[in-house]
Amino acid sequence: MKIKRWQIVFTILLALILVVSFNGCAGGRGKVAVIPLNGTIVGTSQGGLLTGGGITPSLVRNYLTKAKADASVKAVVLRIESPGGSAAASQEIANEIHRFKEETGKPVVVSMGDVAASGGYYISVYADKIVANPATLTGSIGVISEFIYIEGLLEKLGLEMEVVKAGEHKDMGIRPLTDEEQQIMQAITDDLYEQFVGAVAEGRNLTVGKVKTLATGQLYTGGQALDLGLIDELGDLDTAIELAAELGGVTTFKVEEYRIPGSWWGSLLQQAQLPLLPLSQDEFLFLRMLEGWQAMPRY
Repeated sequence: MKIKRWQIVFTILLALILVVSFNGCAGGRGKVAVIPLNGTIVGTSQGGLLTGGGITPSLVRNYLTKAKADASVKAVVLRIESPGGSAAASQEIANEIHRFKEETGKPVVVSMGDVAASGGYYISVYADKIVANPATLTGSIGVISEFIYIEGLLEKLGLEMEVVKAGEHKDMGIRPLTDEEQQIMQAITDDLYEQFVGAVAEGRNLTVGKVKTLATGQLYTGGQALDLGLIDELGDLDTAIELAAELGGVTTFKVEEYRIPGSWWGSLLQQAQLPLLPLSQDEFLFLRMLEGWQAMPRY
C-alpha cells in the first residue's frame, strides 16, 4: 500500500508533539529534598554524648550523596539550626555543598531556623539562596578559642596532674599561656578569621572589605542580615521550598524530608536540640574540654 506524503508528515508532526508534551510534563515534575542540619558542628571524631551527634561532614556528605543519586530530586533545601562549632568541620561541610552544586547542577537553598550563626552561617554561604525568618539570629562571623584551667579544681579534689612533654608548647592550654603562646594563638585565630571572611566574600559575592565591616562577631536578625546582603529573602521553610522548586525548574513537586540516621536516642537529642543535661555554658565547655575540645578555635 502506497503511503501518501501528507500521512508521513502528519505522523512526524504528531510524534514531535507527543515528545514535546511528554518532556514538558516531565520537566515540570520532581522532588525537593529537605535536609535537616541541627546542632553543634563537629568533626566525626568529636561527636559525643553531649552533642547528640551534631552536624558532621560525614552526615552532610551522606545526605548529599543520596540527593545526587536520586534523579527525581531537582533541588535541595538545607534546614539549618546551629550556633556553629568546629572551624575545620564547617569548612569541610561548606566544601561538600559547593562540590554538590558543581557536580549535579541541582540548586541548594538554605532555610534558617532560630539560629544559624558563626559556623552555622559558614555552611550556608555557598547555597544559591539563603532564606531566614525575620527573627532568625545569624551572622556572628568570627573565631573564638577558650582555655579552661583546672588546677584549682584538682586541688579541691585532692588530685595532681603531672605532664611529660616533648616540644616547648605541647602543654599549651593546660597551664596559663605565656606571652609568646598568646601570640601563637592570636596568629592562628587571625588566620582562621581571614579564611572565614574569604569564604563569605566568595559565597555571597561580596568584597572582602565589605565582609570585614560585618565580621565583628556580632549577631544579626534575619531582617538586618537581608539589608546587609548576608541572606537573600525573608520567609519560613515553605518559602525556601517554593524557591528551591522554582530554581530547580519544577512546578509540580513532592517534598521529601530526609531523616536523621543513627540511634533513636541520638535522633531524639538532635531533633530536640537540647543537651543531655541542663548545664551552664561554663559547665558545658568544661565537659567538652574533657572530650578533647580544649583550646580548639571554632566558628
